[in-house]
Amino acid sequence: MNRGLIGRKRGRSRLRGLVLLLGIIALAIILWPSYDQQPPVHTNGDSALSGVTNELENAGGSSSPSEAELPGFTIVIDAGHGGKDPGANGASGEEEKDFTLSLAQKVYALLEEDPLYNPYMTRKDDTFIELENRTLYSNELNTDAFLSIHGNTYEDSGVAGMETYYDAASSFPLANIIHRKLVEVTGFPDRGVKQEGWKVLDGNESPSILMELGFLTNPQEEAQMLDEAWQDRVAQAIVDGLKEYFSNADGADVSGELP
Repeated sequence: MNRGLIGRKRGRSRLRGLVLLLGIIALAIILWPSYDQQPPVHTNGDSALSGVTNELENAGGSSSPSEAELPGFTIVIDAGHGGKDPGANGASGEEEKDFTLSLAQKVYALLEEDPLYNPYMTRKDDTFIELENRTLYSNELNTDAFLSIHGNTYEDSGVAGMETYYDAASSFPLANIIHRKLVEVTGFPDRGVKQEGWKVLDGNESPSILMELGFLTNPQEEAQMLDEAWQDRVAQAIVDGLKEYFSNADGADVSGELP
């Protein structure tokens, strides 16, 4: 057997192996940067709703909690309207969006003092937030209660009174308790607790209510609604209603029945 020929064959084999190895290394170097730049795959905990939370945070809403579940009750306070949506124009020319924000901030401050409650706001300044995003924000936080604050309007300035709305039947006990507290503290005419599929309530997974706290188009009611002392009393009534609601083990108001 020709040993020289065998040696040359072995040398060529080693050379081909070395070339193949270098080719694989070069290919890996070329492909690695493009692989490294690929967007991450979204997991269940990285849903599109995170974008809603970021939007509200950027627009002045409260920040979201960490992944660890917070102790106590999580409450979302929704100041109606905002930004390009002024809401009702009051008898004095004041806009509903300013009234709702002022009162929402007072409710937030009271709840923040109590370690049993984790309050959040859909907006903390004069910002426009889409109605569906307010609901999505509430659902993302796994809220225990959602409170939407409003002032009413009507073409007849003599119309007066307070009314509270709910959508799902499971929200009635919360609406009934808080409405009763509000009527007691304001003395405004009681227009009742009513079921209505308002967009901000529809699809909300937590007990959720919308409070029409009086008619801004009624000069007498508007004067009280814009008063700081009145707002302080009403904010306290809302918080007292919440605490009464959550003090019941099953969240039911034994004093009220569905209309």
